[in-house]
Amino acid sequence: MKNSLILVYILLLIITITTACVSSLFGVSAFITSLIMGLAAFKFLLVAFQFMELKKAHSFWKISLIITLGLIVVLIVGIK
Repeated sequence: MKNSLILVYILLLIITITTACVSSLFGVSAFITSLIMGLAAFKFLLVAFQFMELKKAHSFWKISLIITLGLIVVLIVGIK
């Protein structure tokens, strides 16, 4: 259990550093925006399922969280 928490924490740090590098190295484009939002959504799901223990929750809450996150990402990327 403790090893998986440490691995997820290291993965979150790597994704955060990758996002910072991508956003500073490349200009603003639809692809970069989609990539950054995809990484942010992946980080959100990692935190929700690992640290908030959503993996033990009822399937309704899991599905509703994923659908809500998908709608938010589509709306933000669609506005750009």
